[in-house]
Amino acid sequence: MKNVACPLCGALSNSFYTHGQREFLQCSLCLSVFTHPKDYLTAEAEQAHYLCHNNDPGDIRYQNFVSPVTNAILTDFQPQHKGLDFGSGTGSPILKVLTDNGYDVREFDLYFHNDLQALQQKYNYIACSETAEHFKKPHTEFTQLKSLLNAGGRLYVMTDRFDPDRDFGTWFYKTDPTHVFLYHAKAFEYIRQEFGFKTLTIQGRLVILGL
Repeated sequence: MKNVACPLCGALSNSFYTHGQREFLQCSLCLSVFTHPKDYLTAEAEQAHYLCHNNDPGDIRYQNFVSPVTNAILTDFQPQHKGLDFGSGTGSPILKVLTDNGYDVREFDLYFHNDLQALQQKYNYIACSETAEHFKKPHTEFTQLKSLLNAGGRLYVMTDRFDPDRDFGTWFYKTDPTHVFLYHAKAFEYIRQEFGFKTLTIQGRLVILGL
């Protein structure tokens, strides 16, 4: 299908790839690839899929996986600064590592830690690890994330990005049915400009947006 608006930047899209019953579209502006809305899982099916994940926050391998985020936060901020782990899932190694270091961190997850009061505060930093690819409405989500940051705050997004030089057909990241938005690097430049971030740094899978 064609002419579906990109849920991040609103530009039109074109058919890009079909995987089983899932149709992927590519934005004509930010070049990201996203799942056609007709192929979204229901909330119940999505939560059931997440419950299949074995997320042990004490697992050293899991902590090492998120270390680009935690190392950056430990370098950039002090324990007294307030942080949010957005999309913390069933068990967060980010929360564990930071709290073990004496950091003041809250968590929010739509299904497993739906603490709406956590979204009524302001933070010096927000970790959003392996979460942004699940955003069905990324423009809305980034609007909210920006609103939760204090001046001088930083948003740490870790996600695997879409690269046109990659063999999309064999890319494991797109096979997860809850991965609905796959960001091109241009998408983060759009996010920087659209939401008024002053800085953008891309280090491998880690994207840092600063106010």
